[in-house]
Amino acid sequence: MSHPPGPHTPRTQWVQVWPLWQRVLHMALAAAVLIALFTHEGGRMHEAAGYVALACAVLRILMGFAGPTVTRFSSFVHGARATWAYAQQLLHGVEPRHINHNPLGAWMVLALLLVILIGAASGALYATDRYWGDATLIAIHAASCWALLPLVVLHWVGVAHASWRHRENLAAAMWDGRKAATDDAPHAARASSDQPG
Repeated sequence: MSHPPGPHTPRTQWVQVWPLWQRVLHMALAAAVLIALFTHEGGRMHEAAGYVALACAVLRILMGFAGPTVTRFSSFVHGARATWAYAQQLLHGVEPRHINHNPLGAWMVLALLLVILIGAASGALYATDRYWGDATLIAIHAASCWALLPLVVLHWVGVAHASWRHRENLAAAMWDGRKAATDDAPHAARASSDQPG
């Protein structure tokens, strides 16, 4: 039986992490990638999904350098030393919670964007008269698509693991853009400041 909160029970404070445009872009990119993967035999739907994925990836990369502070890569991508330290903490179950992407998640974002960009761009070039039938482009496009599959699975596993470890629904957070400002989860260390390292 649950009890009502007492006078000293802390209320959950929320912080808006990701703006609406970024969340819409994320969902559009995810949908386009999934449609392109499931229609890999080609056709108009595959091509349309590829162009949408290409546009979303390019826009997200541009925003990573010139967008609002929270969307810039410099605000959540950490250096090798900090990322390695976080990986060690993760292995020992003492990793800190991050309001924005954690260091490993940040590098996953970059890897996904790069592979999507290569796959979509090679597909777009292949559809032109100049590069139609180019064996090299076909190989690059196929390799990037095969590389994308394990990255997507690892991304989902990472989201699920972080949600479980820190007792927060990251999928819901990406939907409404909000995360708890403080970290009260017993499995997690204190909240991180998310400054690049």
